[in-house]
Amino acid sequence: MLIVRTPVRISFGGGGTDLPAYFENYGGAVLSTAINKYFYTIVGKRTDGHIQIISSDLRISETWKDINDMSVRGTAFEIPLAVLQELRCEMAVDVFLASEIPPGTGLGSSASACVNLLQAMATYLHLPFSKYDLAEKAFHIANHILQKPIGKQDEYAAAFGGLNFITFNRDGTTLIEPLRLEPGFVNRFQRKLLLFFTGATHHSWSILKEQETSMKMQKEAALQSLHNIRELAEKMRQALLAGDLREFGLLLHESWENKKRISSSISNSSIDRLYEVARDHGAVGGKITGAGGGGFMLLYCDEDNQPAVRDAFAAQGIREMRFDFDFNGTRVLVDDPFIDQDENCASQWTLVNAGDSALKQNSPG
Repeated sequence: MLIVRTPVRISFGGGGTDLPAYFENYGGAVLSTAINKYFYTIVGKRTDGHIQIISSDLRISETWKDINDMSVRGTAFEIPLAVLQELRCEMAVDVFLASEIPPGTGLGSSASACVNLLQAMATYLHLPFSKYDLAEKAFHIANHILQKPIGKQDEYAAAFGGLNFITFNRDGTTLIEPLRLEPGFVNRFQRKLLLFFTGATHHSWSILKEQETSMKMQKEAALQSLHNIRELAEKMRQALLAGDLREFGLLLHESWENKKRISSSISNSSIDRLYEVARDHGAVGGKITGAGGGGFMLLYCDEDNQPAVRDAFAAQGIREMRFDFDFNGTRVLVDDPFIDQDENCASQWTLVNAGDSALKQNSPG
């Protein structure tokens, strides 16, 4: 049996500049962090020659004999099937999928799912994929095979984990630079971040497609906003490296104001009202995570003002999700042939902290 988990992420700045239509012309950069909310894949051996995929979130399952020539775009299982086809998987397995985060919430769950499945299958097939390989392969599957108008940041955040400044070069190469911050400072930073579910899920593809079209048409307003967002991501990095958290919060607000100018679909009257409520009660800055239009609202707020923000949001039925940063990225939790007598599995268990939402067991034997 094989169990793999992969984190989702929150993006602070630079979102949109990771789209190929932008970075291939100007170069892009994103400041983001992975968080301790995860996508899980469990792979178990079958003996009947079939592949079965089970989704806990969608509450569906399907079984196939041969998937390599199937058309998968637009199907409920398009991501796992595209991964299996890309790796030319000829095996008999059960693949169980589960997530702590629903899709369409702006935390990069689709990329996490793809990276997680690639890690699981690469481990199962003994393929020597690096984290760069996983990120690039996941982007290739989403962008070229499934033809989604996506950026590259989510795949890298999911694969590597951590708080990173990610640069997307014009030639298509990517550089990931972890921010080397003192643990005490990281804890202070985390305590000033709040994450609230706005109550609306969305499909980011249409918003990203609109942004992509604006860039290809060289629309001046959208391009200038993206140039500003790219610059602000660098300023956010420098504020954190300098230990200036207040400046980071102000830059987060400035970046959100620029992001809304890219497309009318990124925000709406409900989101604007909630953000205004947060600012009125002491939040310094914030944004909608992901492409926009719904999902989670991230806020930077000093601890003294957080009770007022929480109370104001609770009064409107807006729920908070507590989180911490994840510094591991995608990882194998269990790789054990003893459980289902699967010769493809090695004997490996990963111990996790008691606070982690994962297995807390010692290795058998």
